[in-house]
Order: sequence, then C-alpha cells, then structure tokens
Amino acid sequence: MKRVVNFLAPLMLMAMLAPSARAADVDDDVAPPVTPYRPSVSTPAQLPAPGQLELELGGLSARTTDGQRGSLPYTLKLAFSEEWGVLLGGEALVTQPNDDGSRGRGLGDTQLVLKRAFLIDSETAFGLELGAKVPTAKDSIGNGRADYSVNTIYSKDYGQLHMDANLNATRLGAVDAGTGRVQAGWSMSFSLPVAARWGATGELSGARRAGAGSSAQLLVAASYNPSKRLAIDFGVAKGLNRAAQDWSVFSGFVVPLARLW
Repeated sequence: MKRVVNFLAPLMLMAMLAPSARAADVDDDVAPPVTPYRPSVSTPAQLPAPGQLELELGGLSARTTDGQRGSLPYTLKLAFSEEWGVLLGGEALVTQPNDDGSRGRGLGDTQLVLKRAFLIDSETAFGLELGAKVPTAKDSIGNGRADYSVNTIYSKDYGQLHMDANLNATRLGAVDAGTGRVQAGWSMSFSLPVAARWGATGELSGARRAGAGSSAQLLVAASYNPSKRLAIDFGVAKGLNRAAQDWSVFSGFVVPLARLW
C-alpha cells in the first residue's frame, strides 16, 4: 500500500496545481467546461468544446499475476466541431516486473483515435471511434505490434443519471498460438452528481477472445470539480474472474491546455 500511495501522491499534487497553468485571460464564466473521459473504461459519445485542447493525466497502480504494475496514462483531446475530433493517448511511464525479477521502466504504447459524434438531442448521442495503437514501447513493456480497433458508443441522460455504453472490437497484432486475433470488449458506466462539486461513477466492463477466455471488472470512482475547468478523480477497480487483473487504484485530473480557436 505504501508503494501505491507514493505512486499516486504526485498526481494529486499536480491536480491541485493544474488551474495555475491556465492562461491569465481565461474567464471561467464564459469559457467552456472540460469533458472528462476518465476514469472509466467507457468513453462518452460527446466531444470536448471545439477548439479546446484538453489534457487527461492520471496514475494507475495495478496488481496482476505477474506482480505490481504502475503507469501514468494520458490523453490529449481536440474537437474540430461538435461532430468530429481526435484523441492522442497512451502511457507516459510504465513500471512493471521483468522476467529476471528486476523492474522495467519506460514509455508505453501510443493510441491514435478519430472520433465521430452523432448528437440526437440534449440527452442522447451515439459515437464511433476508429483507433490504432502505435508500438512505441520497448519490447520488455509492449509487444512491438500495432493494434486496430473500432468502438461504438451510446450515451444517454436519465435525469441526473448519465450512462455510457461501449461495444468494441480490436484486431491484435500479437497473439499467442491457438488464440483468436480479434478481441471483443464491452462496458457500461453510470455517473451521478451527489453534491454540488462531487460525483460518483460505477462501471462494469469485460473482454473476450477465442482461446483466451473472458475477463470482467467492476470499477467505482469519485470525482471532484473545484471549477468547471478542472475535474479530479480517484477510485478502485476489481477483477471479477481469474482472467482479469486482481485490483487497481487510480487517480487523475482533466484540465484545458489551450483554446486554439
């Protein structure tokens, strides 16, 4: 637990300092709010405000069958309009056990995503994401192969309760002998405000691939919004079967970096 606290504490400090990175001439009363995608596995159909470059940065510590793994996941989001946008994400740093018992450290793989939102009304939206994983991690961290994915999204507001449902398929570049190359994934996330600046999120997610079994995970998280331009989250996820990771704890924040137009 001490290792987990040491890993996540700097992220909470950065989150508290993040508002100071905003331009001095930004007026919170007229500037658009951030649109958080983290911390859940699900992503919403909606895009950030057009022209607003947003950064999501977090810390994740997970216990797996191979040992403790830590990472700093990040996502940069930019929408060209209410319907089209791009995402650039990955892991800025990964630490995990090597086969010889030492700990490896380095950059993770990078994910590029083209996103299309279909806005039905103020409460309903569909989304489509086309993604490609670029193998930027060294061999001891990644597998050196590119993956390609398509993700379909349905987002719906039921009063104050917000739901994001995702169904996706990923063509893996590296697979073990006797296992399928296409992995199907699903997730369903529900979020609800519980106080003026606080919210709660619960999510079920899973994945299945031929010859590799299926995994399932339960995630619960809390979010705190000191302003509409900053969102801070923290939570825990627990694997529900042997194929999933044992557990993980995480924290992070979402903040605008610049208004490009």
